[in-house]
Amino acid sequence: MFMKIMAAIDGGDTSMEALMEAKHIAASQHATLRIVYATADSDKADQRVGLKLLEQAKSVVGDGLILETRLLQAEAEYGLNGIAEAIAGAANEWNADLVVVGTANRRGLERFVIGSVAEQLVPKVTASILVVRPRRSTD
Repeated sequence: MFMKIMAAIDGGDTSMEALMEAKHIAASQHATLRIVYATADSDKADQRVGLKLLEQAKSVVGDGLILETRLLQAEAEYGLNGIAEAIAGAANEWNADLVVVGTANRRGLERFVIGSVAEQLVPKVTASILVVRPRRSTD
């Protein structure tokens, strides 16, 4: 049973799909949902963007859940690795039971060069991880 669910968002469509999955699981389990956004920069403008995304996510989830939001600071010089570290650290510190993240579904060279926050979380988080993939088009 999941009592503490963390959803990491980045403002992209897939992260919002992941947030909705986290919402449904939290509602069915009567769990606390914590939404996090990791900023890879100490720039005040980026922090404002993060806070705005967290507020939007909170309004999308709506009422009826125990809901928290957190803005996480990542080490900017480590890029995606820093973001994964910030999310993993927050999940482990909070003792999350489940971490829900979206994935960009990169492949090949792009994945090798850019990396994947979701993939980097696996060895760093003690909780279960749900990775939500982008929806396939029905064209």
